[in-house]
Amino acid sequence: MGKHVVVGSGQVGAHLAGKLLTQGHEVVVVTRSGGGPAGAVKVAADVADQARLIEVTRGADVLYNCVNPKYHRWLTDWPPMAASFLAAAQASGAVYVMLGNLYPYGPVTGPMTEDLPLSSPNPKFRVRAQMWADALAAHEAGRIRATEIRGSDYYGPGASDQSYLGDRFTVPLRAGKPIMSPWPVDMPHSFTYLPDVADTMITAGADERAWGRPWHVPTAEPLTFRQMAQRMAAVVGAPAPRVRAMPWPLVRAAGLFSPMLGELRHVRYQFTAPYVLDSSAFQRTFGAAPTPVDTALKATLDG
Repeated sequence: MGKHVVVGSGQVGAHLAGKLLTQGHEVVVVTRSGGGPAGAVKVAADVADQARLIEVTRGADVLYNCVNPKYHRWLTDWPPMAASFLAAAQASGAVYVMLGNLYPYGPVTGPMTEDLPLSSPNPKFRVRAQMWADALAAHEAGRIRATEIRGSDYYGPGASDQSYLGDRFTVPLRAGKPIMSPWPVDMPHSFTYLPDVADTMITAGADERAWGRPWHVPTAEPLTFRQMAQRMAAVVGAPAPRVRAMPWPLVRAAGLFSPMLGELRHVRYQFTAPYVLDSSAFQRTFGAAPTPVDTALKATLDG
């Protein structure tokens, strides 16, 4: 058993800390508020405070970055926090496991694999690309041991209110009302199950084969929003759902009043063409598999 420091207790961090606790590890959860699951050591700290994060991480075996600032604050919030994580990983000797995403790839043709260049021109997504580049450089220089875990859009128990398959999807489905989507509803899209993200991060932190490169979370076959709704309805015995796409001009107009909705224009390309995550490398290397979709949907709807 070891000491594991989980920074962030949102939709991924909460699952990760819970699984580590179940395995009998000492788990330290770091958030601004000092929250976290029962059984964990809960620490209130500003992640950008290098000295504080170094102190908290002392003696840790693995350091997990599960922080996720609001999209419209990435340019200002991520750089100091990223520098703090690198300093803490170097000072403690802990394996640094970063929770990444697919945004730095930018628009792609065909399934996404980990060897694709991080070529998005979007300044916010470039920040994430630079975070991995800096961590990899430190790894290759022998200062730290690092890996990055990337998944597609999340769903599952405990998903945030930003999840496309969260309450905004399930509440009308259960009520037999139309489900309104900001995106086309018949375009194949990869969705990643939250507990699979946590399992992948735990494996990556413990197995040296994972270090020094990024990995994609085991993710099931891509499905459309309509197909996901149909399979959810079958799980709960609800009527065949009605799924409708909101007109894009309406979504853009709403973005004038909501910073979060305003950011959707930057990711529209992910939903107007097939968006497919290839996780075969991790599955093959570590003998992992994604949770079957219907099993995951049942847990999502029961959660």
